[in-house]
Amino acid sequence: MPTTKQGTAKNTAATQAGKQAAAPKHTTAKQAGTPAAAKHTTSHGLMKAVQPSAELAAIVGNKPLPRTEITKRIWAYIKEHGLQDATNKRLINADATLRPLFGGQDQVSMLELPKLMSRHVH
Repeated sequence: MPTTKQGTAKNTAATQAGKQAAAPKHTTAKQAGTPAAAKHTTSHGLMKAVQPSAELAAIVGNKPLPRTEITKRIWAYIKEHGLQDATNKRLINADATLRPLFGGQDQVSMLELPKLMSRHVH
């Protein structure tokens, strides 16, 4: 049974008519250009700005920062000064600036880092 182009054209026309009859889509705040879309900030959880202690401020600065930004800056400091252990990259060697943050330890695991840093934020 051969198909005709005429039958296909009817189906396409019916599909187009169905699309036109559909309800209009809602616009989001971002699409509408409302002030809420300009910048969405949260003041809780990891994005809440915390005040670093004097020891931590030597690395990340004295202004309140979210924990995520503090972590980024600590890792930037570690990489900039080559403080990752050469044989085991999971270990971080302390220098004079990091030693007070590490509780006097010469070397800590990267998994301990968030716990140690949480002691130095308010």
